[in-house]
Amino acid sequence: MIKDKVAIITGASSGIGFATALALSKAGAKVAIGARRVDRLEELAKKISSDGGEVFYQKLDVTKRSECDNFAKAVLDKWGSIDILVNNAGLMPLSFFKSLKVDEWDRMIDVNLKGVLYSTGSVISHMKEKKSGHIVNLSSVAGRIVFPAGSVYCATKHAVAAFSEGLRQEFSVRSNIRVTSIEPGVVATELNDTITDESLQGFIENAKKMESLQAEDIANAILYAVDSPPHVNVNEILIRPTTQER
Repeated sequence: MIKDKVAIITGASSGIGFATALALSKAGAKVAIGARRVDRLEELAKKISSDGGEVFYQKLDVTKRSECDNFAKAVLDKWGSIDILVNNAGLMPLSFFKSLKVDEWDRMIDVNLKGVLYSTGSVISHMKEKKSGHIVNLSSVAGRIVFPAGSVYCATKHAVAAFSEGLRQEFSVRSNIRVTSIEPGVVATELNDTITDESLQGFIENAKKMESLQAEDIANAILYAVDSPPHVNVNEILIRPTTQER
């Protein structure tokens, strides 16, 4: 279903974004990859090209609306269409609220929420005009279940889940734009590397001991959603490791 379609993937320099770009490319999509670490994008682009895929990359900071707009424009100039947007860029610097890590709160809100809004805003007019498209937002189990030290992070992921449902109601029936919220549990990615609150070392160590999901597991879930027949709108996928209780 996605052969020759054009997919934008944010936060593609590592983890879920990296794995998703590979999965969608192998399924026949043209992939446009964006992130702040251009050297990682170059590495990914070489891998995709060597496997016979079509790829475009550009530096992208999703907290800057102008960069999101410029990225979408560059993709349209190159391929003339944007069929899929995967809003993957995200941060998880967990901390207890009493620690007052205000800079980290601001960064999470800017990347996890405003970045999703800006990236979606950069493609929605095009998708609405052509009456087709698929927006995939990376929420989290944390978008359903709040936990200590996760109050701000959970708030951003609850917001992404709410935004996804609002998008679906506004655009799916009227403009044939499908919307999917992906809600992973613990995944072996770089997310835990952003935690600076030293009181959470135990949490980090426990997460390392768990048999976590792999980035490829989430990429496969995304592929399932976007490769479903046009009449099927996979609204939510909640996916946890077998060993994760909550």
